[in-house]
Amino acid sequence: MATMVFVNFPVTDIKVSTSFYEKLGFKKNPDFSDELVSCMVWDENFYIMLLSHERYQTFIGEKTIADTKNVSGALAAFTLPSAEAVKEFGERASQNGGQSIHLDNGIPEDVMYGLEVQDPDGNCLEPVWMAM
Repeated sequence: MATMVFVNFPVTDIKVSTSFYEKLGFKKNPDFSDELVSCMVWDENFYIMLLSHERYQTFIGEKTIADTKNVSGALAAFTLPSAEAVKEFGERASQNGGQSIHLDNGIPEDVMYGLEVQDPDGNCLEPVWMAM
């Protein structure tokens, strides 16, 4: 059995965040979604759980939810089939309330290309393509 990855993001507005991720190409799984959570499916192995702050807090006890617009807490990287697909993903994010940033790390684009994509709450995804 393949490993499934669930990334949990705290969000301030479930509806806005759900719409943003749908525009990026994720599909909402209504079986695992309610007014406090949206289960967003990329493929059979990769999911993003959008959790209201109220629901997210139940997972972290007394810790404080990070202000990801100002503090980086995690980068969730995943591969796409081409550098062009990475660029298109970033463009969709920028057009729909997110932000897409290309950080030049000195690796030629024909070897690897990636972006930092921030959702409306500042949670970070890193779509990447690598020549294998």
